[in-house]
Amino acid sequence: MTRAAGHDNVTGVAGLGVYPGSFDPPTRAHIEIALAARRHHDLERVDLVVSTVALGKSDALVPRLEDRVDVLRATVADIDGLSVRVTEAQMIVDIAEGYDVVVMGADKWAQVNDVVWYDNEGDRDRALELLPTVALAPRPPHPIPAHQALPLRDDLLEISSSAVRAGRVEWMTDAAARFDRATGAWTDHDRYRRWLSR
Repeated sequence: MTRAAGHDNVTGVAGLGVYPGSFDPPTRAHIEIALAARRHHDLERVDLVVSTVALGKSDALVPRLEDRVDVLRATVADIDGLSVRVTEAQMIVDIAEGYDVVVMGADKWAQVNDVVWYDNEGDRDRALELLPTVALAPRPPHPIPAHQALPLRDDLLEISSSAVRAGRVEWMTDAAARFDRATGAWTDHDRYRRWLSR
């Protein structure tokens, strides 16, 4: 496995969590999950980390990477203990290197355990062994180990970025909603493309 870009300054620092994702768009649940992980694991900071090309997703996501990152930074700007990082790494084990806790949803945990993303089961098992403490956000119907589950309100469990893109715009963070109203980034891709070419 290769070290995720920019993690040299993280290694050896106690009390840091990492929450990888595309945050497309960031939702209220993303923020509550990050804060729950920070409280539950007594973390100094949780980094929300976006891969330049997300594993298993198109590298031509709309909106573009820089806009998603700007919106995510605006989302956490006034929230103590949350920050944003960008990495070229795609695999969770690489992104999580040097951190004390890795945060993910139950659906992502299922992906991490799926051998299809590895050369073989042995590589998968070695990758899992390299992970730091795992903090999981429940997402039915995906099963998770009870001792790794974060304490979250039930109303957060149905919130997802895909549901927002399908119309549940009230679940966006305020910063995402403002950007979407101005550009159509998640609700009107034609308007967003016109905005890009302005």
